This record gives sequence, C-alpha cells and structure tokens, in this order.
Amino acid sequence: MTKADLVEHVTQQISRTAGPLISKKDCARVVDAFLDAIKEALQLQKNIEVRGFGTFKIRHRKTRMARNPRTGSPVEVSARPVPVFKPSKELRAMVADLEPLPGHVDDDHDDHDED
Repeated sequence: MTKADLVEHVTQQISRTAGPLISKKDCARVVDAFLDAIKEALQLQKNIEVRGFGTFKIRHRKTRMARNPRTGSPVEVSARPVPVFKPSKELRAMVADLEPLPGHVDDDHDDHDED
C-alpha cells in the first residue's frame, strides 16, 4: 500500500462513517502531518506509542565489524541510531490469525511432501 492508497482508504472510511466532510486533499494533509510528527519525534529521539498499533522508537546500534561483499575485506561499521517499529500485541495477534493469500508461498512451511 502506497501513501496515495492510504489517503484514498482513509478518505473512504471517513466518508462512510461521517459523510463527505473531508476532501482527499485535506486527508492527504492529515496523513502527511501524522507522518511528519512521527519523523520529528524520532529525530528528537522520542518514542511514539500508538495504542493497539505499536511503538516507533530509536535503537542505538553498536560499532561492529562487517565484510565488504566485493573484496571480502573487513570493514568497521560505526555506531548509529536507527528507527525501529515494534508492533503491539493486538497487531501481532491480528496478523498471526490471517490466512495466507492464494498464490503466496509461506516461508515457514514447505508445500511439497517429503518421502
């Protein structure tokens, strides 16, 4: 789902429940403002908790040694902050109860029988 798809979906949801009170352009502004608020909070190294959805936060990665994939030589990767998302228990449970879509391969199970 792209941001445009999200705006379309939210606009339709609002139209169904409250009538055509908000235009797609205004809804796009709300979605952009929401995403900007998350980015700004993360930039200030603040956590954002959305109950029933999850938590956005900054995790500090330590300095580590890696390998250059072309040469195989060791390279030091410096410590840095990275944004992470931790889904809520409700969201994890909801996703765990989903049936796989037809045609999608489930990575956890083999579809073929072994003799």
